[in-house]
Parts: sequence; C-alpha cells; structure tokens
Amino acid sequence: MELIVARIDRAQGLKGEVALTVRSDRPEQRLAVGAELHADAPEVDTLTVASARTYKGRWYVRFEEVTDRNGAEALRGINLSTDAEASDEENAWYPHELEGLRVELPDGTVAGTVIGLEQFPAQDMLVIAERPGGRTLIPFVRQIVPVVAPEEGRVVIDPPGGLLEADSANLDSADGGQESGSDAD
Repeated sequence: MELIVARIDRAQGLKGEVALTVRSDRPEQRLAVGAELHADAPEVDTLTVASARTYKGRWYVRFEEVTDRNGAEALRGINLSTDAEASDEENAWYPHELEGLRVELPDGTVAGTVIGLEQFPAQDMLVIAERPGGRTLIPFVRQIVPVVAPEEGRVVIDPPGGLLEADSANLDSADGGQESGSDAD
C-alpha cells in the first residue's frame, strides 16, 4: 500500500530545492538521503532524495532528478508516497488501513464506509461516505470515534447530533422543513 509522506510546495532557491508539507510522523526516516519516493504525477514516477534539511520547523528537500528552480517549480502540488505495511504503533493507523471499513453507530446501525483520512491543522478527520458520492468529515478523536477495529472491518462513531447527513434530514423533517425564526415584522 502507498503511504503519503509529503506534498511538494514551493521552490526554494535556484538549485532545485523544494519546501514540503510533511504528512509523516517519521520524516527523518522517510526523507533520508537516498530514499526513493513515488510521485503522483504522470510526468514524474520516482524522486530520489539528494539532501534534506529543516529550518524553523519546515522541511526542505532536493532531489537527484531536479537540478534547477524551473524543475522544482514544476513539482509543486505533487504528493510523495512510499510503500507501507500496517502501522506497528498502538492506536495508530495508516489511511490505507482505514479505507473501506464499515462505519457503525454505537447501536450497530451502519452509517457508511470510510473513504479516507485527511489531515487538518487541529486534528485528523475521518472521511466517510454515508451514501454513494457523499462525503462527511468526522473529527478523528476518541470521544467521537471510540472504536477502531480494522481486524473486524469496522469503526464505531458516536457523533454529536447534526454531524451526519441522516441527522440533518431528520431535523429537517421534524420541523416540517421550515426554518425557525420569528413571524413578527
């Protein structure tokens, strides 16, 4: 399975270095000199790390295949990934381990399927499809996602009211589809 390690942001300097938005909790290993990373662009297949450094908490990398600023600018927006198996940490999962899991409510009602995991500044968000083509973001915190059981093929969510589409539909039908407010002019 592919694990996204970083996204390439802007070019830095004239010799092909780029700034990265890191998505790995082990950037020292994933971005080590000589590491080969898969690129999600048709014109680029693999990039090999030639040098890596941090400055003020930001990662900067130069690749063997890119030698100038123009080449670096052409990489902007490309995701870099590596092959990964299952996570060996307790209570930690790679996105590919979660994708496809059945999403259940505490009473066992099926609410949808996990289609991804997105990283936001405050916390990770579990992305679920309640219906085909739908997409609902669920904060991936223990209070809302108390059970993650890939070996059982499921996660259990206990969301606050209104977070799921089904909750919104029930709220709309409960008030007759009318918006609340005053009738007074």
